[in-house]
Amino acid sequence: MATHLTIDNKLKKLIVVGDRVLVKPLTPNERTESGLYLPPGMQEKEKVQSGYVIKTGPGYAIPLPSEDDDAWKGEEEKVKYIPLQAKEGDLAIFLLNGSTEVSYQGDKYFIVPQSAILMLEREEDL
Repeated sequence: MATHLTIDNKLKKLIVVGDRVLVKPLTPNERTESGLYLPPGMQEKEKVQSGYVIKTGPGYAIPLPSEDDDAWKGEEEKVKYIPLQAKEGDLAIFLLNGSTEVSYQGDKYFIVPQSAILMLEREEDL
């Protein structure tokens, strides 16, 4: 049974590393409130951007305390992480200069470290 590759399937194959978050930016307003059209790069000059969190990394890696730090003991210990506050589906407001713009499958995304996220909006069922 062949699986059909869609953008959602391809995004699921991506692995975000460390304390980083993959954000799909919101489409910027192309016109001002008075009706003037903005030139194509005007929105990119803003210091703060917003977008939806698509994927998150595992978080901040923390070292495991061990009594015996012998390099030759040969046991592989699993790394533990402090989880990130951001979750998939959150609306993130982040600093643009702390992020990296990437293009994947023709779409524009930002890889944003947790420290560059200023605020999150989360829709939770109460």
